[in-house]
Amino acid sequence: MYKKSYTGAKKTGSGGFGGSRGPKKYTGPVKKGNNPFTFRDMKRGAKKQKGQLGLDVSMFVRKAIEKTETVAFHPEHRFADFHIEERLKASIARRNYEHPTPIQDGAIPHILKGRDLIGIANTGTGKTAAFLIPLINKALLHPKERAIILVPTRELAVQIEEEFKEFARGMNLASVLTIGGVHLDKQARDVRRSPNFVIGTPGRVKDLIDRKFLMMPDYSNVVLDEVDRMLDMGFVKEIRHLLSLLPEKRQSLFFSATLERGAKDLAMKFLQDPIMISIPSSRATSENVDQDVIYSESREKKVEILHDLLLKPEFEKSIIFLRTKYGAAKLAKTLKIRGFQADAIHGDLSQGQRKRALDGFRAGKVSVLVATDVAARGLDIDGVTHVINYDLPATYEDYIHRIGRTGRGSKSGSALTFIDKFRA
Repeated sequence: MYKKSYTGAKKTGSGGFGGSRGPKKYTGPVKKGNNPFTFRDMKRGAKKQKGQLGLDVSMFVRKAIEKTETVAFHPEHRFADFHIEERLKASIARRNYEHPTPIQDGAIPHILKGRDLIGIANTGTGKTAAFLIPLINKALLHPKERAIILVPTRELAVQIEEEFKEFARGMNLASVLTIGGVHLDKQARDVRRSPNFVIGTPGRVKDLIDRKFLMMPDYSNVVLDEVDRMLDMGFVKEIRHLLSLLPEKRQSLFFSATLERGAKDLAMKFLQDPIMISIPSSRATSENVDQDVIYSESREKKVEILHDLLLKPEFEKSIIFLRTKYGAAKLAKTLKIRGFQADAIHGDLSQGQRKRALDGFRAGKVSVLVATDVAARGLDIDGVTHVINYDLPATYEDYIHRIGRTGRGSKSGSALTFIDKFRA
């Protein structure tokens, strides 16, 4: 429990402090307007912290670059140039899409030709449209075509289905979302109607197959999105099993941020003469993200430092990452008690609870989202001003994906990483 050292605040029945006035300023060891954690402190503690998780703390410190000389991307195509159905072109135009992103420009022509493909590009580069547009076009031309899209998390599956519905609006194409946290029976009924697209996570898709509701030989198109993440999460056996059930004659598309050995071996086994489209990243992390570290002397002080940070007006929309589901739930509860508009997202919540948390965060009803790494990849949430690594990530790659939730597009963002001296 935190120390009750807040002034002028009375606990209310709803768990907040001071009624509608919101959280109060902490008046303990951290002085107002004074940051006790200096760059010199960070350098001094880097070696000690480096051994904890094999991460070099100095990698978490980088100033955002305001201006940089880059080579302008000149797409070879416009969306209007692609050989796709006019209804699909009109849908794309309604969304004010004129020029494709690099991964879309490189991948769509080959997918339209029926080629197997490996697409290597970071999150937020338009990978979803790169495979949805040509697969929707195939379904329009050949109504019996079926596609299955496998992703690592429920949230990414929901996001892809929302994109599908936008592109395919009014085209009489059906999709089914097959994810955990939702009752199986309705998904089973919907899948048995042979929808054009099944979008889901490997575990729930396997459940539907095992119960004879989903017949994989009916699906001649397969997409694996965020392949590296699915392998990191331990889905390799499920994926190999699911792919082995697909018809031999099929189109297979793999998309990933990286192509490590496990993903490469999987791709080479199940893809036929694939073409690789790789979009290089000019920097290891977003140049729009200002990165720094904060040292904490104890668990109690760590919460108070976070409290003070979230009171600052520039922290309009923050995601706080923790390693465990229990830790995320506990911190979200603590912040709610302190009067913050906070919610949590982690694997122990039902899909309805996770969706409500994300919807509230997107709409601005929730200003602080406390999350595990389930929210670190694929989610595109507009206007995130800060990412706070309350717990260190397991790997530097996880760090990159976490901070990629802010500073998206041309916007700037900030990332702060707590370094626990009491754990050293």
